Amino acid sequence: MRTFHDLTEREILALAISNEEEDGRTYSDFAENLRDNYPDSARMFVDMASEEGGHRRALIDLYMKRFGDHIPQVRRGDIKGAPMPLPVWRVIPRGIDAVRRQARKMEADASRFYLQAAARANDPSVRRLLGDLAEAEAAHLQTAGRIEDKRLPGDVREREDDDARKRFVLQIIQPGLVGLMDGSVSTLAPVFAAAFATHNSHNAFLVGLAASVGAGISMGFAEALADDGKLSGRGAPLLRGLVCGLMTVAGGIGHTLPYLIRYFWSATIAAGFVVAIELAIIAWIQFRFMDTPIFSAAAKVGLGGALVLAAGILIGNG
Repeated sequence: MRTFHDLTEREILALAISNEEEDGRTYSDFAENLRDNYPDSARMFVDMASEEGGHRRALIDLYMKRFGDHIPQVRRGDIKGAPMPLPVWRVIPRGIDAVRRQARKMEADASRFYLQAAARANDPSVRRLLGDLAEAEAAHLQTAGRIEDKRLPGDVREREDDDARKRFVLQIIQPGLVGLMDGSVSTLAPVFAAAFATHNSHNAFLVGLAASVGAGISMGFAEALADDGKLSGRGAPLLRGLVCGLMTVAGGIGHTLPYLIRYFWSATIAAGFVVAIELAIIAWIQFRFMDTPIFSAAAKVGLGGALVLAAGILIGNG
C-alpha cells in the first residue's frame, strides 16, 4: 500500500475528492435504508449527503484550476493508515444508534487523518493543503452536529430511540428468549431422566446433546415459519429463526456439558448449578427487556424449571 509520503499534491487533492464522494454515497445509503422506520434521521442523512456533495464540487473546482480536467483515481483503501468506514450493510443491522455513531466517526476520522498527514508533510504547499482539508473536515463535523440538532430535536430522537428498542426486543430478544427458555427448561427432563436411569455421564451427555440440537432445529424452523414479520414488525424470519435456534441449543447444551465429567454425582451437581444460572439469566432478561418484576420472573421461571427437573428425575428413577 502507498503512504502519504508517496502522494503528490495533485494526488492528495484527488484523494480528498474521492473521500467526499464515498462519504456522500454512504450518507445517501443510510438515508435510503432508514427512510421507512426513521424518516427524521433519513432526512438528516440526506442533508449530510448534500453537504458532502457541495464540498466535493468545491474541491473539483480547485483541482481543475490547478491541475486540469483529469482526476486520477486515488482511494483511501490504497493508502496505508487511512481510516476505513464500515460498509453500510454491516452498520444498518446494528440499529439507529450505530448508524449515528458511524456518521460521527467518519467525520472525525477524516479530520484527524488530514491533520496527521499535514504533520508528516515536508513540502510547505502540501502541508498547507492538508491543513485546509483538515479544517474542512472539522467544519463538516460541526455541520453534521447542527443538522442533527435541526432534524432530531429531543422528542424526535426519543421517539426514534424508543422505536429502535422495540424493534430490537421484537426481532432479537423475544425469539432469543423463547429459544433460551425452551432449551433450558424442556431439555431438563430428558437429560436428567437419562442420567438417573443409567447413572452414566456419557449416556446423559449424548441424550442432552441430541435433545439440544433437535430442539434447536425444531424451534428455529418454527420461529421462522410462524411469521414473515411484515405486519407484526418482528423482522426477517431467517434472522429470528437463527437467533431462536441458536439460543435453544445454547440453553440445552449448558446443563449437558457437565456430563462430560466422568463421575456421575459430580456431573449431576455441576449440572444443577448450571440450571440455576440458566434460570437466573432467563429471569433477568424478562426483567431487563420485558418489564417483568424481577421477583415475579424468578418465581415463574424457577417453578417451571423445578417441575420439569423433578419430572425428569422421577421418570429416570422409575
